[in-house]
Amino acid sequence: MVAIVDYGVGNLFSLRSSLAAIGEEALVTGDPSRLRAADRLILPGVGAFGDAAARLRQSGLDQVLLEEAQSGKPLLGICLGMQLLLQRSFEYGTHQGLGLITGSVTPIAPAIPPSYKVPHIGWNALNFPPRRSLHPLFRGLHPGDCVYFVHSYYAAGCESDTVATTEYGAELTAAIARDNICGVQFHPEKSGDLGLTILRNFCEL
Repeated sequence: MVAIVDYGVGNLFSLRSSLAAIGEEALVTGDPSRLRAADRLILPGVGAFGDAAARLRQSGLDQVLLEEAQSGKPLLGICLGMQLLLQRSFEYGTHQGLGLITGSVTPIAPAIPPSYKVPHIGWNALNFPPRRSLHPLFRGLHPGDCVYFVHSYYAAGCESDTVATTEYGAELTAAIARDNICGVQFHPEKSGDLGLTILRNFCEL
């Protein structure tokens, strides 16, 4: 069973519906005992990093996620959920993340040409690092396949754990992974059949 972490931030209905479309039972819950009983965890998220991180801490779910991730349970962060896997964010101040993957969340704007709009919204192609094996999360996908992004900040300083990038005036991190921990900056639940393939792949990790 897949548990979607409910901490008051995230598009939970669309994600649960996408998992149902691939035949996966999904439970939306903020109950620590149910999260611990699940086979896999998904951490969604939309909005501001600081608010989301505070909600995780106040609920105690940050410690649950750390313990479960460290036990080897597969964990997937989506959009803001991916950013929370990192050490810190510089969105409206400095905020501490879960620290499961090295790196920081920084604004897109200084990295891209002034003519590019922020937030980055829409379909963008995935690129996979050369000289590295395709991560199992992307099994069945090809360079140039497009997924749906909505973000103003991106993961930086995590090159060694970057398993996909996208080009938006600059090369931006699209996905990170280390052992049982994965994160995608885009929204698989809004990315059609390719997004369903990615979710299916996660459920087979």
